[in-house]
Amino acid sequence: MRTWATIVLSLTLVTIASASRAYAQAEPRRLALKNGESIEIGSAYWVSHCRSIMVGLPEVEILEGPEGASLAIKEEPVLPRRQGCAAKVAGGTLVLTVKDVTEPKEAKLTYRLKYKTKDGPRQTSNAYIIALYP
Repeated sequence: MRTWATIVLSLTLVTIASASRAYAQAEPRRLALKNGESIEIGSAYWVSHCRSIMVGLPEVEILEGPEGASLAIKEEPVLPRRQGCAAKVAGGTLVLTVKDVTEPKEAKLTYRLKYKTKDGPRQTSNAYIIALYP
């Protein structure tokens, strides 16, 4: 009986430990840019049943990042691939631009997108490690 309880306890602990690792966040993605370059890093949209419920474009806010980095949303129809939608919806493309880079450096860029939707305010955030070169 004691051995059985030890086995059950061990299996429970292993299950809990593996589950906690599954919820750990992945490392931020990495990007490299030279001075004056711009790169598209994602889409900005909010859909319900493959129809946009956004009211206007989202607001983008840099929470942490190097000087000279800026984010903007280029308004254009986008395809919501994660939701499996077949048609494009109103939204935009998130564009990262870097300026005034005088020496190579690496920095973390964390940003937040704030959406106004028909269902109320929503927000998402993401992070990148960006390598900057003159």
